[in-house]
This record gives sequence, C-alpha cells and structure tokens, in this order.
Amino acid sequence: MSRIVIADDDPNIGRILRDRLKELGHDVEHVPDGVEALRLADGADLLLLDLEMPRMDGFAVLDSLRGLASAPLSIVITAHGDMSKAVRAMRAGAYDFIAKPFDAATVQMVVRRALETRGLKAQVQHLSKELSGKHQWVRGGDPGMARIAETVERVAPSTATVLLLGETGTGKEVIARAIHRHSARREQPFITVNCAVLKDELLESELFGHEKGAFTGADRARAGRVETASGGTLFLDEIGELSPVMQAKLLRLLQEREYERLGSDRTRSADVRLVAATHRDLPAAIQAGRFREDLYYRLKVISLRIPPLRERPGDVLPLAHWLLGKHAAESQRMPPRLSSQVQQALLRYPWPGNVRELSNVMERCVLLAGDGVELGDLPEELLAADGQASAPVAALDELFALDYNAAVTAARCLIVQRALEHTGGHQTRAAERLGVTQPYLSRLIKQLGIRRDG
Repeated sequence: MSRIVIADDDPNIGRILRDRLKELGHDVEHVPDGVEALRLADGADLLLLDLEMPRMDGFAVLDSLRGLASAPLSIVITAHGDMSKAVRAMRAGAYDFIAKPFDAATVQMVVRRALETRGLKAQVQHLSKELSGKHQWVRGGDPGMARIAETVERVAPSTATVLLLGETGTGKEVIARAIHRHSARREQPFITVNCAVLKDELLESELFGHEKGAFTGADRARAGRVETASGGTLFLDEIGELSPVMQAKLLRLLQEREYERLGSDRTRSADVRLVAATHRDLPAAIQAGRFREDLYYRLKVISLRIPPLRERPGDVLPLAHWLLGKHAAESQRMPPRLSSQVQQALLRYPWPGNVRELSNVMERCVLLAGDGVELGDLPEELLAADGQASAPVAALDELFALDYNAAVTAARCLIVQRALEHTGGHQTRAAERLGVTQPYLSRLIKQLGIRRDG
C-alpha cells in the first residue's frame, strides 16, 4: 500500500480518482488546491496534481517540491490536447501526465508505473547505503566471530526470528544487516527501530503507524515501520527496554503476523523478518518480572551472543586499520600508520565501549596524528591502561581472563609484535628469531591483521 495525494479543485475528478485508487489498496487523500497538496506532500509516495488550481497552481507546487528531501513522484493532470503544458510540467520535474478525460485503465497503468519507479529508487538508495561501508562487517582473526559468520550464512535464508545478545557497541546492527544481506529479502527494505528512545504511544505509532486524529498532532495518517519494512527485515534494537504493554503487542505481531495502526480497528497483515537485539540479560529480566517469558522464546528461535571486543583480540587490529581508513577517507586524508607501540596498546586495552569506542579513537587519530600514530596521539585512558600492562609477561597474564581460542589469538599477536619490534620490522630476521619461515610469518601477519609497516 502506498500513500497518494490527489490535488484537484474539481470534486468529481478528485472523488473518481480517490475511489479508484482506494479500490487498488492505496491510502489516498484528496485536497482542492496546491497549498494543501504541498502541506501533505512530504512523506507521500505519489502526488496526482492538476495544473490549474486556486491559491497555488501545479507548476508552483512542482517548483516547491524541489526543496523537499523526500518529495513524492508527481503525475500531472492536464486537459486533452494541451500537450505543451504537459511537456513543461515534465521539464519542471513531473514523472508523467494523465490527459482529461481519462479512463480507469490508464490511471491504473500510470500510477503502477510511477510507484514501481519510486520503489526502484528506494532500493538503489538502500543499496548505496549498504555499499557506503557504514555497516560493513570487517572479518578479523577471531575464531568466535568466524563461527558467528558461519551461523549467519546458514540461518539468513530462512524466515526465523533472530535474537542478538551482547554489550552496547559490539556490532549487533552490523550482524543484523548481514543476515538481511544474505537472505532472500535482500532487495527489500532493512528498517531499524530503537526501542529505547521512544515512549509507548510514540513507539507504537513508529512501529504500527497511526490514523489521522489518533493523538494530538496526528494531522494525517502515517504508515509505521512494520508496514514500511514489508517484504524485508525489521531490526528492533534494545528490545529489552520494551514496556509490558509493547511486549504484548510485539508478541501478537510475532504470533499472528497481524497488527492495527494506532487509532484504527482495521487489522493488517505483516510480512517482515524480525531481528532483535539487546544488551540486557533477558533471563534475569524474566525472573524479575520485567520481560515476558513467552516473548523471549518467540524471539530466540536463533540466538547469537556477540562477544565484546576484549574477548576477541584477533579483531582489534583489523578493525582498527579498517576504521582508520574509513575515517581518513571521510576527512579526505591519507590514513596514518599505527606504530608498533600503538598497536600493542590497542591490543592491551579492554575496550569497555567496544567497536564504537575503537571507531572514536581511530577518528581521533586521523584528526590529530600526522603520517603516523604514536602513543602520545592516543586518549589518556588508553595510555593509562598501557602503562599498567607495559611488560610482555603482564600482557600475557591478562590472557587468562579470556577463553582458550581468544587467548591463543591474542598471544600469537603479541609474540609476532615483539619479534617485529626487536628486529625493527625486518620480517626475515623476525622469522629466524621465531624459528619459522618468512612466507609463513608473512601469512601470519596478514591473518592477524598486523601492519607490515608498523
């Protein structure tokens, strides 16, 4: 269903178009002039626009639409034989035209074609966002994350609900997008809702939409994120913050695949794949009576725990280098090199803010460092942590706080880093010192994400 606004001062034409388009399942509103059309245009999918109207004609509306970030496609309505105005309107930004008198089949064909075009544009924008690198999953050397990647590839083609658990900033949205990207829904929308930032009424409206007059300020009907995500994936972040009322509504959505807009008794069907995430301990919240047990089991058909960055040291340096390059590109600079001492400091730091904190540190390095990042370019908290664990033995002792695989990966990083430090970065001499071949050391450096010029 699409939202369509008809602007025509002829009430008969407005009624005929409105009734026909409503029969096709669209949300349609008719207004008598260009001023009202412009008021309703922001957020609409399509605008059927008569060129001759009081207060503001169609050409003035087309000109004003250029300033809207989310302007609808426009189809102008013109008198039969007056093609010069239609051509002028197309040059002013209209997508197509309908000549009076028109028949139902022509209207249906032109509207369908316009909506298909708008849908394709939305897909292109979505793919461009995906390709921009903002949500790219950078694979490092951590075996735990490798197992998560394998699980994502196996479950993505299904329609199963996925629950992502882990601390804030670990990259849960990145993994949710990877699930969408590997699914059959990849060409449809990926829509995100943060459940922690809105109160119940606003969150209900955001999720399910609302009808005109449903609450103060609801001056028009609005589709919700469930509707917008139709055919695609809905990502509910911080789902552990939902109130009991919203938990019940979400449970119904999951069980029945049905919902109603706020202020409406019309039941609508939902075609979305749900991925949810939280940093909360949901079993503890169930015990405390703050989270529904039935909703929890509906959500965790597939459950993935995303480990914090301190438990995946094999990912620290690959992520650091990628983030350094990303922020450098955004600032139109060359990425600076990370010195060996800086890399060691990054490996020793516990990263309480996880990948998000690492991203902030790399952005700082791009802005403050020259060609190379030295210890003095790091924030004070990293330097303090580095001073507390400056000796190799102390760094190795810290590995016992990790699980076996993470500890082995971190130890390999530290050993190779020390060998390179003692040989001034000379790989052949470092290989001799370690008792391995130079090609093997080269592969190991690449696998662990260690900069060769560090």
